[in-house]
Amino acid sequence: MKKLTLLLVVALMTIILCACSMESPFLKNAEEGATGEKTSFKIGFSISTLNNPFFVTLSEGAEANAKELGSEISIVDAQDDASKQASDVEDLIQQGVDIILINPVDSAAIGSAVESANAAGIPVITVDRSAESGEVVSHIASDNVAGGVLAGEYLLELAGEGAKVAMLEGTAGSSAARDRGEGFLTAVEGKVDIVSSLTANFDRSEGLTVMENMLQANPEIQAVFAQNDEMALGALEAIEAANKDIIVIGFDATDDALAKIEEGKMAASVAQKPEEIGKAAIKTAVDYLNGKTVEEFVPVDLELVKQ
Repeated sequence: MKKLTLLLVVALMTIILCACSMESPFLKNAEEGATGEKTSFKIGFSISTLNNPFFVTLSEGAEANAKELGSEISIVDAQDDASKQASDVEDLIQQGVDIILINPVDSAAIGSAVESANAAGIPVITVDRSAESGEVVSHIASDNVAGGVLAGEYLLELAGEGAKVAMLEGTAGSSAARDRGEGFLTAVEGKVDIVSSLTANFDRSEGLTVMENMLQANPEIQAVFAQNDEMALGALEAIEAANKDIIVIGFDATDDALAKIEEGKMAASVAQKPEEIGKAAIKTAVDYLNGKTVEEFVPVDLELVKQ
């Protein structure tokens, strides 16, 4: 009888140990979705600046989609400082995030930070602006060259051939500034007289100051292309203060710019849909971490918004 009891106790203990060693289906479901995909990741996102409505909307789109997909996101603001952005990316690496999204301040300078993430085995996705070096699994953006062409073609339509034109350039070294300028020049080169082209660093107050200087040097300017709406709005202030009637076309279709277009004060802006860029970046990140194949370039539609 004692021998039988001992055998029963041993058998019972074996069953308990086996049950404890098995993975709980409830724990599995907490980590994976119904399709077997993991739904919770730690995502780091370095934004060039949150002092620009476009990037605020972009970050909000990313944050909302990360929450919807059950992932944690840490957003850091580089404050338009390439050195700070490099430091921010190093911090995200030390935090052990699963993937890093980067909206570069400077496409050339960010390369070393991308390479640091590569060395740490952390995948990188660039957003809106590209990186010139380092390994990136995907780039999420509108086609800035095509957007520049849209702006150029519409400016030419409004101002006509031979018009005297100025261009406000974005941050030197950023792919967005380079690509938008390239597209614009492709559309208007040889057809208008570009009397001035200067950087205002995607900033409204700089756009105001630079436009004031442009008007003093070239009072005959008839049309302006600003590579983002913040610079366009600053330029518009300078133009109004000078009591001039000049065509102004921007890029991003921010709320402030759209209001000026509706009032008839700005001619147009190229709409980039920043919220959709942010959402697409998160979806691409989660897909990649789940082992899915992602495109090297994920384009987000754009359109010209005009009076």
